[in-house]
Amino acid sequence: MEGPARYSGISVVVCTYNRQKFIGKALECLAGQTLPPDQFEILIIDNNSTDQTAAISRDFIQRHPRLKVRYFLETQKGLSFARNRGLQEASFPIITYIDDDAEAVPVFLETILLFMQSHPGAVGIGGRIIPKYSESEEPAWMSKYLNGFVGRLDYGGEARQFQQPAMKYPAGCNMTYTASVLKKVGGFNNQLTFRSDDKHIYYVVSKVSPEVYFVPEATVYHNIDQARLQPDSFRKLFLKTGNEEKIRVRLEEGRMGWWKKLVEFTAKLGASLGLYLLYVLKGQGIKGRYVFLSQWYTWKGFMKADVFVR
Repeated sequence: MEGPARYSGISVVVCTYNRQKFIGKALECLAGQTLPPDQFEILIIDNNSTDQTAAISRDFIQRHPRLKVRYFLETQKGLSFARNRGLQEASFPIITYIDDDAEAVPVFLETILLFMQSHPGAVGIGGRIIPKYSESEEPAWMSKYLNGFVGRLDYGGEARQFQQPAMKYPAGCNMTYTASVLKKVGGFNNQLTFRSDDKHIYYVVSKVSPEVYFVPEATVYHNIDQARLQPDSFRKLFLKTGNEEKIRVRLEEGRMGWWKKLVEFTAKLGASLGLYLLYVLKGQGIKGRYVFLSQWYTWKGFMKADVFVR
């Protein structure tokens, strides 16, 4: 069990890849935190970006000398490699991961630290994630069945322990674990380079301790730009989701796990067809079409040998 005395501060890990559009704002939100600067550090893990991410990061460091900010170049491509690099470089006992297109509310880090200090048995936190359509309105095809596509995570206004199946797991855009529990489970799985590593880490951590909590006040706004909403991006994301779920279940559950997941995905595909028809009857066929496509691409990705990563 962790102890409050060990929770001296937070290492915020921002893994980034070619996100010059949003990385500056993400970092500025961390600079505006209510938590005193001596109680947190910011670790920028650049996963071999080819745009202006490095320059923007270095400029941020120069403009905020009072903050503890460090920049690292991680040349092994894949989100799990970047997350593990953050764990390796972290100085504090609590590790908070946020996306490079996420905007944390001012009390974000203070909320996390106070919760961990008042819940000495806790090993992790997943905060609220609210999509922010930064370049357009929410698309007409969006529905609650596609919350995962935009990273939405919200289980109400009260803190409570994650419990499946009613609650999933902390999403990678806004997740916190103690450094000790991450090291105990061997860190993130480098075979899951784009999707499913946040699911994997929750599953292995929860076998060590079930005390992983949803804390609504630890909120970030997740920028959703126009490029993400394009049909090709939609297709690629769900293809990769299915593909990495195949890898994850084989690693965690073996061949039997693969068959179980295939049955689950096939059942979901059938259910999505039913939802498609219901939406058509309501005059909202486009919503149903995208629900069906999300499950079709996931099933297809699960059956493929390999798909596009970046």
